[in-house]
Amino acid sequence: MTDFEYKSMIVEEFEKGKFKRFIGTKKISELPENNVLIKVLWSALNYKDALSARGHKGISRYYPHTPGIDAAGIVEASESSKFTSGQKVLVTGYDLGMNTSGGFGQYIRVPADWIVPLPDGLGLRESMIYGTAGFTAATCIHELIRHNITTDKGKILVTGATGGVGSLAVGMLSKIGYEVTATTGKPEKSEMLKEIGAAEILGRESVYDTSGRPLLSGRWAGAIDTVGGNTLSTVVRSLEQHGCVCCLGNVESDKLETSVYPFLLRGVTITGIDSASRPMDLRLKLWNNIAGDWKIDNFEKYVKEVTLDNLSEEIDIILRGGQAGKVIVNNFPE
Repeated sequence: MTDFEYKSMIVEEFEKGKFKRFIGTKKISELPENNVLIKVLWSALNYKDALSARGHKGISRYYPHTPGIDAAGIVEASESSKFTSGQKVLVTGYDLGMNTSGGFGQYIRVPADWIVPLPDGLGLRESMIYGTAGFTAATCIHELIRHNITTDKGKILVTGATGGVGSLAVGMLSKIGYEVTATTGKPEKSEMLKEIGAAEILGRESVYDTSGRPLLSGRWAGAIDTVGGNTLSTVVRSLEQHGCVCCLGNVESDKLETSVYPFLLRGVTITGIDSASRPMDLRLKLWNNIAGDWKIDNFEKYVKEVTLDNLSEEIDIILRGGQAGKVIVNNFPE
């Protein structure tokens, strides 16, 4: 294929420990030597992307780098029999946007084993409304069901509910019949949470217990926790018998302090959500669920569409904890 330039966000380390990001051009020949080249029409902004764009070497070790852990577009060229030129596909997780040039560029080149054919029922733009955040939320629901937390067992708690994962989890859980309690530090977003399906909305202080008691009254059959720290500890101690909490975030803290009593006396479970490395058979199943019965009916109004040129300001917003709903990136605006 002829080498050519394309538009991309580039993050550079201009002095040791100091980083800048800008929109520039890269060449196709600079992409890694993988077997499928994809023209990225849409991407999405995640907290992990913002950390990479800030120069977090626990996320991206090598700079200059192009973040973007989500990408949806058209196969431009394929050396794999699994995919053909012109096919609509999406990529989330694995190493995309971490140490492999990601979706904040107009092209990516990735292994065929990372790619999901766009499922029936989803458009390319729509798939990025879900992206990694939606796939992570779907993985949590899969784990709750796997631990026998069905719709008849009781309330499901979602913490950090206005963020990307939290809001999509609220919507999908509600869509399939769960009674959802959402907690948030943004009371002004209560109407949003009600509209996407939360039956009850609480302030985040309501799941922040400092009493030191090893067990609290059982309130939740299951939970999806996006914040970690003492909030997660409170949730663990507040689960009902055989309850399960999905652990997937640490914006409050990466520390967890609890006793063994919730596990010994109530048989509760903490299940870790490593959505980036889930096997392809599960990916295909969950993306079909997202495109089908789990698809949220009324989320579009909480989607903000930006271009590469104004993405940097959205990165600053998410780093400050100000994002609500979902930000998607149009890589080829007309």
